[in-house]
Amino acid sequence: MNAKIKKNVSGGKKEDVNATFSERKGIAGFLETVIRRFRMISHLVTLLPLYALCFLAMGISAAPGIYFFDTIRSAASALPEALYYISVGTALITAYFMYGILLLFVVPLFNFLMPFRLKPFRGGFFTLETIPWYFHNAYTYMVRYTFLEFVTPTPLNMLFYKMMGMKIGKGSYINTTNISDPGLIELGDNVTIGGSVYIIAHYASKGYLIVDKVRIHDGVTIGLKATIMGDVEIGEGAVIGPHEVILPKSRIPAGRKPFESLIKKEGLEKDQPSQDFL
Repeated sequence: MNAKIKKNVSGGKKEDVNATFSERKGIAGFLETVIRRFRMISHLVTLLPLYALCFLAMGISAAPGIYFFDTIRSAASALPEALYYISVGTALITAYFMYGILLLFVVPLFNFLMPFRLKPFRGGFFTLETIPWYFHNAYTYMVRYTFLEFVTPTPLNMLFYKMMGMKIGKGSYINTTNISDPGLIELGDNVTIGGSVYIIAHYASKGYLIVDKVRIHDGVTIGLKATIMGDVEIGEGAVIGPHEVILPKSRIPAGRKPFESLIKKEGLEKDQPSQDFL
């Protein structure tokens, strides 16, 4: 039995996301058929090695800090009680930051060593293409939710994203940790990403997972808490206002300013809002 095929609007073909058989050939087809037929089990089986690798990356990153903490604790054991706890507390916090700094380098190494790479795709959630997507984002979120906030914005968060595959031009600045799929995001020169901005190079629609690049050209400014979704291109010098949502497949022209359609419609040129919103 073959997977059902539906025609899309452009006349091409796309697979039925509910199909239980893969159209791939050979071992890849067999594996994807297993994934489709036994969705819950295959999902759990995929997560086991992912969690194991995440635990290993965190363990490697924590090891020097643990050694440092244990050394300080032993050396401070003869100190008066107050000094002992001050020494141990300081060592504990220092050990945590040692863990975090090392994690910024260990995780990109694990990501680089993956035998598969994240690429743009459109398909069901239970396909072979989703595996690198899961792994890539799991590694990113592991750093994001345990340490990245402490080094954002600094050169360290920029370095981390670069090592995870994000293309970042000269003079660009990222003041957010809310980034998914960094390997599919491209920033030109002098791009400014404001605080709490979301940049997500994927979205879901009608049962499909669509993963596609986000391209932000030179001189773009993105305001506080804006959201940029997958398959978006923002032209040179454009400005995205605070809290704006740029939907999938959007193409923002060069030089565009927020609220300009409202300004033209209402004749509010003299009351155009300030762009100082980062």
